[in-house]
Amino acid sequence: MKKAAVIGSPISHSLSPRIHGFWLEQYGIEGSYDAVEVKPEHLQSFLRALPEQGYAGVNITLPHKEEAMRYVDEIEPLSRLLGAVNTVVVKDGKLLASNTDLGGFFENIHQHAPLFPMHGGKAVVIGAGGAARAIVMGLLIYGVPQVVIVNRTEERAGAIKQSIAAAASDGRLSRIDWEKLAEKIVIKPWAERESVLVDANLLVNTTSLGMKNQPPLELSLKNLPITAMVTDIVYNPLETELLKAARTRGNTVVDGLGMLLHQAVPGFEAWFGVKPEVTEKLRIHVLNGYI
Repeated sequence: MKKAAVIGSPISHSLSPRIHGFWLEQYGIEGSYDAVEVKPEHLQSFLRALPEQGYAGVNITLPHKEEAMRYVDEIEPLSRLLGAVNTVVVKDGKLLASNTDLGGFFENIHQHAPLFPMHGGKAVVIGAGGAARAIVMGLLIYGVPQVVIVNRTEERAGAIKQSIAAAASDGRLSRIDWEKLAEKIVIKPWAERESVLVDANLLVNTTSLGMKNQPPLELSLKNLPITAMVTDIVYNPLETELLKAARTRGNTVVDGLGMLLHQAVPGFEAWFGVKPEVTEKLRIHVLNGYI
């Protein structure tokens, strides 16, 4: 029987067991997927013991996404550039790591708004953390003409631009002109977060603002074109105040739950041999886990 898990600290809040448990039952697979509390000081020993413990692999969540890169054998090149991993596959005794957040973000949008012209204009990204880095990179690769990053600390936003430009030195990623892509990134101060919405085609909130028990994202959408899409990586609540405001004024909105569901697909396929579908039935099952 194959087994996998999600590791982090704390971990009791994780919805991953609910997602993977649903798929295991749906596809009649003999396997298990658990949530395992792993303290930072035990991360290395836990990961290195995965093969002998019989694990097919693990998902990695906070606070281990960056530190785990030190303890695996191989990292998918684009994931290395992102500076964090969330999926580990055990293959021939080696630990192969990747980051599936980028794919999860785009699959979510394609599923819920398949006709939306993603590259039809500039994108505004709120925040400059790990999720923002992945999304900004994905938008640039996808062909978005300009990506504006707005963050309370401009230095963190600038670090994303610098890291993308620096990717040009990685021969494994040479098929992409990273320096040219980095030129499409514009950094704006927090005070200009509303003025930059003029002519925006896409607005993405990658911060925790608006999440349950967190302060709201204070952002007026008065300058945002009605044709723009608004998406939020927060999924608790499912409809944040940002999405509610956008929907009320007529914008296309996509919630953050789908990103969580879609980012889980590659790991499940690698561990259990079946590519699972992200369905409305799965969404309802997962929502029932925290509403």
